[in-house]
Amino acid sequence: MSLEFQAAETDPTNWIGSLAYRSKATADLSATELQGLTSNARLRNRKCGVTGMLIHQDGQFFQKLEGPPASLKHIWASISQDPRHDDIEMLSEHIVPARLFSDWDLLVYNSANASPAFGGELAENSGLFSKVPKLVDLALGGDDIGTNTLIASLAEKGWNGDAILAQLIEPTARALGDAWLADDCTELDLTMGLSMLQLAGHAVRHRPTPEAIRETKYSILLATAPGEPHMLGTSMLADLFTDAGWHVDMAFPGSDEALANQLGAQQPDALDIGMSEALSREHTLATLRETIQQSREASPDHLTVVSVGGRMFAEAAATAASVGADHARDSVVGTTVRIAELIRQKRQIRP
Repeated sequence: MSLEFQAAETDPTNWIGSLAYRSKATADLSATELQGLTSNARLRNRKCGVTGMLIHQDGQFFQKLEGPPASLKHIWASISQDPRHDDIEMLSEHIVPARLFSDWDLLVYNSANASPAFGGELAENSGLFSKVPKLVDLALGGDDIGTNTLIASLAEKGWNGDAILAQLIEPTARALGDAWLADDCTELDLTMGLSMLQLAGHAVRHRPTPEAIRETKYSILLATAPGEPHMLGTSMLADLFTDAGWHVDMAFPGSDEALANQLGAQQPDALDIGMSEALSREHTLATLRETIQQSREASPDHLTVVSVGGRMFAEAAATAASVGADHARDSVVGTTVRIAELIRQKRQIRP
């Protein structure tokens, strides 16, 4: 099974390769065996400049890796011949502009050790919402080609990127969460489906940002809440803020302390903390409030705007005030403008 990365439309001079696959374990793996497998993989990945994630559930693997294309081809040659799994199915091969797993040699999620808590005719919203069931099927099936073909066909019909994100990709993420809650799919299926939506989000084209906004040169740290395995919203925000000319850093912290340390060192103009776009995490409100409080204490004299997002905010089950944030996004769309406004307001109040 050879590895040939699809070329990007944009000049990929400084871009990296990204691949995702799923497979079946040829034998049951004990916790010790899984730990040994991942320890060796981490050492290999670190030497090759590769990062990623690995999920093991019910005898199945799902892995997503990113790094220099030459390194990925070398690692793939080893993976494809590993006797510990078979029925290997490549789900996607892409060139992408930025890493999603910049801090992880290999993030491992093993469900056995996790908690379940873990103008004109285009104005009619139903035109895109009606595509949600189809996109759910494509995402759960790991159909990368079908997913991107659907997104491309909608763009050709005149749907803009903001509409596709807000009216199709985000509702599809929530529909995937509902499918998991109804036991219609596994945790592995859900995570794989969200990964397919991440790839689809990268393919969406956005309107050019006005030069006056691009010249502001604001900075933002985009972080998942500590321990949050779903990063669809954070991934889509990275594209939006980068397109808008912001300086963007990403973080996937394992603890409040790790997030506070990075925030204190970088002192960005804004911080966005993302929760799951698929599942409501209302039971984590107190934890998120503590995360935000520690983040503010990390740099008390710096005027950092704190934004939060995820399904529980999109569905108005929680508010910014309930967790001590400055802003709660109900969609990734429009977030760049709103946070820029909040930064300007804070600076006017206290230069």
